[in-house]
Amino acid sequence: MSALRPLLLLLLPLCPGPGLGPGSEAKVTRSCAETRQVLGARGYSLNLIPPALISGEHLQICPQEYTCCSSETEQKLIREAEATFRGLVEDSGSFLVHTLAARHRKFNEFFREMLSVSQQSLAQLFSHSYGRLYSQHALVFNGLFSRLRDYYEKSGEGLDDTLSDFWAQLLERAFPLLHPQYSFPPDFLLCLTRLTSTTEGSLQPFGDSPRRLRLQITRALVAAKAFVQGLETGRSVVSETLKVPVSEGCRQALMRLTGCPLCRGVPSLMPCRGFCLNVAHGCLSSKGLEPDWGSYLDGLLLLAEKLQGPFSFELAAESIGVKISEGLMYLQENSVKVSAKAFQECGTPHPVPARHRRAPAPREEAGRPWRAAAEEERPTTAAGTNLHRLVWELRERLGRVRGFWAGLPLTVCGDSRMAADVSQEAAPCWTGVGRGRYLQPVVGASPTEQLHNPELDVDVSGPDVLTRRRRLQLRAATARMRAAALGQDLDKRDADEDASGSGGGQQYADDWKAGTAPVAPPARPPRPPRPPRREGPGGKGGGGSTRYNQGRSRSGVTSVALHTPPVFILFSSALALLGPR
Repeated sequence: MSALRPLLLLLLPLCPGPGLGPGSEAKVTRSCAETRQVLGARGYSLNLIPPALISGEHLQICPQEYTCCSSETEQKLIREAEATFRGLVEDSGSFLVHTLAARHRKFNEFFREMLSVSQQSLAQLFSHSYGRLYSQHALVFNGLFSRLRDYYEKSGEGLDDTLSDFWAQLLERAFPLLHPQYSFPPDFLLCLTRLTSTTEGSLQPFGDSPRRLRLQITRALVAAKAFVQGLETGRSVVSETLKVPVSEGCRQALMRLTGCPLCRGVPSLMPCRGFCLNVAHGCLSSKGLEPDWGSYLDGLLLLAEKLQGPFSFELAAESIGVKISEGLMYLQENSVKVSAKAFQECGTPHPVPARHRRAPAPREEAGRPWRAAAEEERPTTAAGTNLHRLVWELRERLGRVRGFWAGLPLTVCGDSRMAADVSQEAAPCWTGVGRGRYLQPVVGASPTEQLHNPELDVDVSGPDVLTRRRRLQLRAATARMRAAALGQDLDKRDADEDASGSGGGQQYADDWKAGTAPVAPPARPPRPPRPPRREGPGGKGGGGSTRYNQGRSRSGVTSVALHTPPVFILFSSALALLGPR
């Protein structure tokens, strides 16, 4: 027997002893030195942290066993765990917020600059070609661009009214120049503009140019405005959604996840990854923007493709001067027919005595012809690029964030403060009660799966009021962008519904390819007549004109072939009409 005693003493340490279970690592050391070091570095008062484990009967969330935490320390750790989680969520979405904000700024700068470039190009050409003849009537053209900007930037007056008023002003300036032998009283000019704005459109002094300009510039501006508003709405909604509210159940689960290892004296023991995923899924359940997020991104990309294709904002802005010149050319070439119709409907004005008639305006030497820059010649704007490159960058960046909300729990648990690295899944980790392996199933994000979340009770009745409101904002922006991609202005339709109870809205068909069959917008009752619009010389209308706008015609939309006409000839003769009054 005495010979076996040394062998028994050697084997005794290999026999398992009773009472060693979860958390036994703290019982063995019975020291809080590591916890004191970690919390002291975070600014905690060491007076609140005992040097050795004490009874944990006072704890509210962590296991009530031996602990390094006083009640005050536990409460501070609860607040710290919540702040860490919220900060991780916001930091994870900072790239998304920055992407939407940067794209909004670049596209907005680009669209605004294209309008400015179009205005400057028209002014430079006309000033160079006609000198004071153009400067005498520049307020009419400047007023048009000013109101186009108001529509784009401030959701101002409808584009139909803006363009109709512009052509009415232009007619009031140009028609008397065709007949310097007559004096045209305000009543005659009022009758003239009424003829051009009736539903039948019987006069059409500028031919088809007003309709073509309305089609091209309206659908481009409607699309551009809906697009930048969509980007801004997305940025605002995402920024607010990332400020995740934390429920009481989530707060307790976060404390068990990241705070309780400190209270047990094992701060170096990382939480198990599955444990973290269950907590993150429960805390973020019904807080994101799915399933509306994917539809929103699809709406952005669809409208972006339209803006560089059939609804090209660049081509629309560049063509404003061309369409105006074509309209003036038509008026000059068909002045006999237009004048006969006007005199028949409005009466013959009084002749001007010969000694009071204006001499014909001298034609100045025409400058070089203006033309739309070829694609390869288009310079980059102050926004830093052209539209094609902007759309390419947008597509590339949005591709990175499509699965953001679905992958947010994985992103949060990928932080070293929240869980052990995925490469250390086989190693022991913090399970919520001690060192070991996390054996609970990891549930998904759907409400049905969250019913069985082992870490916290999740409210699966649906998103809260704020989340529902943000999702509705995202859906509204998506609907507006999809309507704009079809050539419809939902803002205009809503205004028309409020005014007349009709939901037709403005529609502009996608008919840029030559040879496309005409597409007519839905029939709508004529709008009630508007009182005459009178503006002084300083107004946006630019020239004290009198207009009477009744229900304007919405003619069928025919195809518009993109081409560069011989604008040198057009411009050389078009503004010859604009002489001194």
